[in-house]
Amino acid sequence: MATKASENERADAIRWIQDQMVDYGLTMEELEAAGCFDPPPPPAPVRYRNAQGMSWDGQGEMPDWLRRAVNAGQSVEFFRVG
Repeated sequence: MATKASENERADAIRWIQDQMVDYGLTMEELEAAGCFDPPPPPAPVRYRNAQGMSWDGQGEMPDWLRRAVNAGQSVEFFRVG
């Protein structure tokens, strides 16, 4: 069950969204057509992981933990999962 504070925050968020819809003249149909209610895509599978459990999916910029290891001479393939 939600706490009183979270219920108030939720009500504030709903009012803010309603205000934004009025300010921009948006309808529920437009938001739905824009994909606002589609489920989020599944997370990308983990491709690299270190002993501390830090992981990276191989997309985007290499994370600091992996960049430091590679700069220290470790092969990126050492951290490949599966």
